[in-house]
Amino acid sequence: MSQEPELNYFADLIEHRAQTVGEKPYIFYEDQRISFAAFNQSTCRAANGLKAQGARSGDGIAILMGNCPEYLGIFYGMPRGGFYSVPVNVALKGDGLRYILTNSDVKYLAIDDVLFPKVAELGNPLGAIEKVFVRRTTDAPLPAGALDLRTLFEAPANKPDHAPDPDAITYLMYTSGTTGFPKGVVNRNRSANVQQFMVLASIMVKPDDMLYTCLPLFHANALILTAGFAMSQGVPFGLDKRFSASRFWDSIRRYGVTQFNALGAMIPILMKQPERSDDADNPVRLVNSAACPANLWEAFEKRFGLKIWEAYGAVDGGGVLIFNFGNAPVGSVGRPMPNIEWKLVDDEGAEVPEGQIGELITKVADKRSRTVEYYKNPEASARKVRGDWIHSGDLFYRDAEGNLFFVDRKSDSMRRRGENISSFEVENIIEKHPAVAECAAFGVRSDLGEDEVMVWVKTRPGFQLDLKDLMRHCAKSMAYFMVPRYVDVVDDIPRTGTLRIQKAEMKKRGVAAGTWDREKEMPDLKLK
Repeated sequence: MSQEPELNYFADLIEHRAQTVGEKPYIFYEDQRISFAAFNQSTCRAANGLKAQGARSGDGIAILMGNCPEYLGIFYGMPRGGFYSVPVNVALKGDGLRYILTNSDVKYLAIDDVLFPKVAELGNPLGAIEKVFVRRTTDAPLPAGALDLRTLFEAPANKPDHAPDPDAITYLMYTSGTTGFPKGVVNRNRSANVQQFMVLASIMVKPDDMLYTCLPLFHANALILTAGFAMSQGVPFGLDKRFSASRFWDSIRRYGVTQFNALGAMIPILMKQPERSDDADNPVRLVNSAACPANLWEAFEKRFGLKIWEAYGAVDGGGVLIFNFGNAPVGSVGRPMPNIEWKLVDDEGAEVPEGQIGELITKVADKRSRTVEYYKNPEASARKVRGDWIHSGDLFYRDAEGNLFFVDRKSDSMRRRGENISSFEVENIIEKHPAVAECAAFGVRSDLGEDEVMVWVKTRPGFQLDLKDLMRHCAKSMAYFMVPRYVDVVDDIPRTGTLRIQKAEMKKRGVAAGTWDREKEMPDLKLK
């Protein structure tokens, strides 16, 4: 590809691609084929459409929708009118959903019709939300007072009359923390670093690549890396609604995919599918993985005839990315990029030697664009960035060559089905059950290489606790991936003198002979 001009914002890149490769396909989705030029127009329409509905610069819109091209049009279109977006996990419900929709101060909501009942249950008024735009996926009538999402995309396709403000918020990405409700990671126009993003994309993506994602667009991986890398390099990508292990390779072959991203338990799940004689007969050359189990790495490469590159990053990592481009040992995330100053430290901040476990911290290189800011939460921001260092909260060890090996999260958070889970949220919901006095939630390892959620519960005096009823309460009140699998009913939950729950011994004990297992006792419980 020829020398690219200097581009300051992602909107500049979208417009540039429309001018240089205009009618080339950008998104393949079901029977749709959307060109770079058409996508540029859809982002303009979305921004102009929201402005026509009364939005002013600095207003926000939450997106509670499944994977679809409209999602991308809204997300990448909002900054073009001076607005920000808030991708929302479609599995959230109840207090968790209410918190994000109110904390984010959004005035608008784009939502699928099938998800609207979740919001309706929260009542009115709901935060600052003034208008709701519904994407029609069924024949059901529009909810009273709502507008059809198509209203936004019927607006003119001309470039919005808006001069970007470097300090304007472009989106908030909520991520579960160690305690409390999720924190909104602030992304501003000046955080984009489009030129660096394009350099990284050029390393990962070849001019004839076909990318693919079935990961949810409310996550940065699909939203920024797959869709963003494809835009950066002017290559197409296939978009599916969701991950299906049984249909995964059929989609890969149908789209002609040459590389995709794999998160969480995707690789173990795909490895558990029945082997086929044509497993290696697919067009994929490269898988960009996060948390691939070391014992499956080479076996997956051999079975499916491809290479795995491993990476580490976080939406609240200040832009820090670590890559194993096949130049580090299997099981390693590789070495941080050369421009990143880093070290592994113990709880006192002292650097640990080779082979010992420590928390990864990285130097803030640019305090304007490469730091971490949580929305309306200066206390959490100050804990994350101390002095000149960003604290990842993740534990690693390094070998003699400086390759990093991920060990665990320092916090009590868990990760299941590719989702971060706050133990606080699980505990808070379970303790709302009338028969529960106290609860402690933590993760135990599964055979998929991720966490299973386990809880200890203490029963209120005078009550009988029905664990099946407790699980139905959980399924109704929390996202499916948060619902505990294992339960121990205990007489007491150990705490420190400051009333902090002591979870180390709980994790050490893990699943015992008398532990109740939801998958065995309630195999038919519907979680979605």
